[in-house]
Amino acid sequence: MTIRVLLVDDQPLVRAGLRVLMADTSDLEIVGEAGTGAQAVRLAAEVAPDVVVMDIRMPDMDGIEATRRISGARVVMLTTFDDDEYVYGALRAGASGFLVKDMALEEILAAVRVVARGDGLIAPSVTRRLIAEFAARPEPDAGRDAGAARPDRPVEGITGREREVLTLVGRGLSNREIADELVISVATVKAHMARLLAKLDARDRVQLVIIAYELGLVAPGR
Repeated sequence: MTIRVLLVDDQPLVRAGLRVLMADTSDLEIVGEAGTGAQAVRLAAEVAPDVVVMDIRMPDMDGIEATRRISGARVVMLTTFDDDEYVYGALRAGASGFLVKDMALEEILAAVRVVARGDGLIAPSVTRRLIAEFAARPEPDAGRDAGAARPDRPVEGITGREREVLTLVGRGLSNREIADELVISVATVKAHMARLLAKLDARDRVQLVIIAYELGLVAPGR
């Protein structure tokens, strides 16, 4: 199955690099390119991509607003190391992946395939910055105990083991790393993940990461 990709970046060289690399693959097809968020929204409606590779900082309309407006496609955000303040907003806007531009191009293509399969992916360095972003945000309820769950999340149905898995997901561990940490099989981890997605009404792994932070299961230094 061919994955239809829309490239969105205001830097032509970035788009060219991805275009050349994807031309050598049999499962990725570029169906359009855009240099602004507004162009991305318009093109996404016209060409119906499976995945949008989206720059976060662009003229006219940034990647966060464009992601919010695009429907029917999964979005992988591209950022640089100085974009910390945008991480949370992009994920909350519905992005399924968050990568840094200095990753190898092959890793970015692998991430496109992961997201196209319905999974989410966050670069480990971005996960660390996301933790810091949450730590810097004031609690909405000053009287809430540290680490207490937000009442709008149905967390009462989560088992102790599922909470452990969710915590490790929030720390950015892969399924194999979670299995090693908890001394269980990867298949068991996947089963826990499937139940967490259903119980928390989460779209993918990325949303589970956000939920882990919002529930106070992950904090700086953990």
